[in-house]
Amino acid sequence: MAKVKAKKKPTAKKRVAAKKAPAKSAPMAPAVQKAQDAIDKLNKSITAEQKSQASLQNKSAVAKKKAAKSGKAADKNAAKRARAATAKASAKVKAVRAKSSDAKLKLSKAKAAAKAKAAEAAVAAAITSRANASAAADSVACAKAVKAFEAAWQKKRAAANKKKLAALAKKLKAKASAAAKKDATKVAAAEKKAATKAKAAAKKSAAKAKVADRKVAAKVKSVAKKAAAKAKKKAAPKKKAAAKKKAAPKKKAAAKKKAAPKKAVAKKKAAKKPAKRKAAKKK
Repeated sequence: MAKVKAKKKPTAKKRVAAKKAPAKSAPMAPAVQKAQDAIDKLNKSITAEQKSQASLQNKSAVAKKKAAKSGKAADKNAAKRARAATAKASAKVKAVRAKSSDAKLKLSKAKAAAKAKAAEAAVAAAITSRANASAAADSVACAKAVKAFEAAWQKKRAAANKKKLAALAKKLKAKASAAAKKDATKVAAAEKKAATKAKAAAKKSAAKAKVADRKVAAKVKSVAKKAAAKAKKKAAPKKKAAAKKKAAPKKKAAAKKKAAPKKAVAKKKAAKKPAKRKAAKKK
């Protein structure tokens, strides 16, 4: 007899758990959204500029090694240009970062303003909700005691509700005011920090510029001094020749002056000798 194959029972299909939709975040205020978009854009720009800076730094290092190895003027100039390009890229990154700091400060301000506005709206909503709840409770209680003291009870209850609402409003407003004050303090601290940073950066750049000016002035002075020394060295032989020419006539005149008295003495002696001879003849 042929074996009959047993039919397999159909397996139950596994239930796939449905994926939960991500919770929707609360919509941002237009000013906050604008500030956030600006920060995102600047962050992308910073990333791009940093990549460019890294690339230029690598090129500068390669050019520097090549110039040091070859010693050629062209390679040195290429290294110089690469350094300048790297410095320019670094300055650009700093500028974009400064813009990013300003944008973050604006975002903090916008968030603080939006938070304060939301707190005010929450206070108003809470007061309205509590007022509605109180009114409903009052309606039930009033219905139970309407026959006995409807008019007096309503008057008394309205006064009590007014007092409670005033106290609640005062409490919520104080809470919202404290939160707004705290946020304002944070924003002021951030502004102060940013101003201090900007001042330090300006002072540093001014000091660098001053040092650079001094170096340039020293270099110019050194070059001028060398040029003057070269000129003086070239003019020295000409001055000596001119001095010799001027001194030659003076020396001749001095020699003539010295020789004149000697000639006069010799003439006197010559005159005296014939006189003595004449005297000897007379004797």
